Amino acid sequence: MAKAFVAIAVAFSPTTICAFAPTSSGRISSSLHLNAFEGFNFKNPFASSPFEPAVVKAGGKIIVIAGATGYIGKSTVRESVRQGYKTVALVRDKKKVESDEGKLLYGTFFEGSDVVECDVCDADKLTETLKEISSQGNGKIDTIISCLASRSGIKKDAYAIDYQATLNCLESGRAVNARHFVLLSAFCVKNPWLQFQQAKLKFESALTAQKDMTYSIVRPTAFFKSVSGQLEVIQQGAPFVMFGDGEVTRCNPISEADLATYMIDCIKDKSRLNKIMNLGGPDEPLTMKRQGEMLYMAIGKEPNFFYAPLWLFDTIIDSLQWVADTFKSEQFENAAELGRIGKYYAVEDMLTIDPEEKFGTMTLQEHYNKIAVEGQEYDPYITMFAKAPTDKSAEKKEKVAA
Repeated sequence: MAKAFVAIAVAFSPTTICAFAPTSSGRISSSLHLNAFEGFNFKNPFASSPFEPAVVKAGGKIIVIAGATGYIGKSTVRESVRQGYKTVALVRDKKKVESDEGKLLYGTFFEGSDVVECDVCDADKLTETLKEISSQGNGKIDTIISCLASRSGIKKDAYAIDYQATLNCLESGRAVNARHFVLLSAFCVKNPWLQFQQAKLKFESALTAQKDMTYSIVRPTAFFKSVSGQLEVIQQGAPFVMFGDGEVTRCNPISEADLATYMIDCIKDKSRLNKIMNLGGPDEPLTMKRQGEMLYMAIGKEPNFFYAPLWLFDTIIDSLQWVADTFKSEQFENAAELGRIGKYYAVEDMLTIDPEEKFGTMTLQEHYNKIAVEGQEYDPYITMFAKAPTDKSAEKKEKVAA
C-alpha cells in the first residue's frame, strides 16, 4: 500500500516532472546505468552539415547540449538548429536515437543536429569529446547547455546527475574555453527541502562562483507535460485526482517549445548574462482543480473529481522513514524521499507573477485541446495508461512531435 501511494502521489502531484527527466528507453528506473560504454568512438560531427545556410545566420557558433534526449533537451536541440547554430546533441547511446525505435520516440527533434555519444558522468571522456568537437568543428565551442536532470530525485541519483554530471559539463566547458553556460534548473529550488533541490543548488553555487564562463540559470515553474499526466485516466472514465480541496497550490506551467526558445535565446541575449531567472508560462495562476476543469473541457466530459487528503502524505512518509532509520534501509529511505517529493508538489506553488518572469505564447488550455485530439507523447512517469509508440503509431507520433 505504501509503495502504491508513493507512486500515485508522485505521478499526480502537479509539477513533479520539473525535477526529473524520463528515461529515453521508456522504462521506469530509480537506479543509474550511465557507464555502460567502456569504449569511446568519436566521429567528426561537422562533416557535410546540411544546415550551412542556417549556420551562417547564427555566425557559425557551436552549441553543445547535454541531456539532449530529455523532455526539454530534445526541444532545445530542435530550437538550436532552427535558430541556425551548429548543434551538437550529447547522448549516452546514439543507437537509441538513430534506431527505428528511437525515430519513433524522438521523431524530428534531432534533424539537423550532430548526435555524439558521450557519457557525461565520465569527466575525462567528456573533456576529450569537447576538445574533438572544437578541433574538428572549425571553431571553438561557444555555449554549453545543460538540460540534465535526475530521473528519480533520490539522493544518489540527484548528486550523480544534478550536481556531479552537470559539474563535469561546466569543467569540460572551461577546459575548452567555452564562452557561456546555460543551465536548466528548477523553480522549486527556492524552497529546498528535497535532495535533488539541494544538489541543484550546490551546482548553481559552483557555476556562479567560477569566472571563466558567463552563465544564464533558468528556473522554470513546471512543464506542460507535468500537468497532463491524467489525460488517459479521465478519458477512460476514472476521476481526476487532486490533493486537499484542489485549491492548495497554483502554477503557471510553460510549454517545452517556449522554454526551449528562452534557453537558446540566452546564448545571445546580453541582458540574461550572469543571472538567475525564474520562468513561467503566459497563464494566470492555475489551481489543481482548475487544471482538472480545463482537461475535462478539452475532452468534452463533465468534471469528476477525487479529493485525496493531504495528511496521508505525512502518515506514509513517517512510516517509510521509520523503517529506513530502524533497519538502515536505503530502499525505504528512497521511498520516503519519493513521498516527500510528492508532498512538496502538492503543497507548494510553482508560480511566477512578475510579468518579466512570464514567457511564451502557448496556454495550458491550448495544450490540453491539442493532446485531447492527437494524444500525447509517451512518458512512463506521467502518462499513466499510455502505451509506448509502435510502428503502427509512427505517423501519429511524428505529428505530435512536430
